[in-house]
Amino acid sequence: MRNTAKLTTAVLAAGALTFGLSACGSSGSDSASDTSGPLVVAASPTPHAEILNYVKEHLAKKAGLDLEVKEFSDYTTQNPATEDGSVDANYFQNQPYLDDYNKKRGTHIVPVVTVHLEPLGLYSHKVKSTGALKSGATIAVPNDSVNEARALKLLDANKIITLKAGVGNEATPADIAKNPKNLKFKELEAPQTPRSLDDVDAAVINGNYAIEADLKPASDALVLESAKNNPYGNFLAVKDGNEDDPRVKKLAKLLTSPEVKKFIQDKYAGSVIASF
Repeated sequence: MRNTAKLTTAVLAAGALTFGLSACGSSGSDSASDTSGPLVVAASPTPHAEILNYVKEHLAKKAGLDLEVKEFSDYTTQNPATEDGSVDANYFQNQPYLDDYNKKRGTHIVPVVTVHLEPLGLYSHKVKSTGALKSGATIAVPNDSVNEARALKLLDANKIITLKAGVGNEATPADIAKNPKNLKFKELEAPQTPRSLDDVDAAVINGNYAIEADLKPASDALVLESAKNNPYGNFLAVKDGNEDDPRVKKLAKLLTSPEVKKFIQDKYAGSVIASF
């Protein structure tokens, strides 16, 4: 079954949290969030929360920003928490994912500033090159609509499969035109793909989950996305109408500062790439 960002009980738990903030106003609403308190930002642990915590510890105080970082291990819960006002902003996603999410859920999340790219990669515990994949090998791929398409495009770009012409950001294995190795595809929740490496021949893994699993995308991936003209940069996002929150503007400026670029370069050594 394909997963298009299910609303889980974790979302309900996140929605139950209160931070002394009024609910964010939706598009066309007269309500606005309280900008006097700390800016609460939801983030995936790696590298998003790490980058935010660097900002919090080294840059925020001088800029007059009170920043609170809330780590969410399940990325599918962050947009609902931002939409319902449980948090002020989130930092985990790319434009194709957000476009798909807003369309399917009727939410009003908008990007503020793009910060970094986590190259998607193909990894294996069983082979050292794509050429060593045997006929009928099983490849694990993320099962949310955008990341599955992204995984298939990675395989297409490296001539492992060929997708049908004109396939967009909702490609599935049914859109494969040529599959010379008769590869099979196992669709999994994105956080599960690193744990599948002992059970499948290879897995396409998002950069943040690869890093959390102690994989080094720059050196361990059999093939890796190119950063050139890549549409999958991760950005700070808010509910529509909150882009002009002065706290959000301060954070956006800090996240695209020379200090943050150097932090990303030094800490991740090419496994995460600054997009500014």
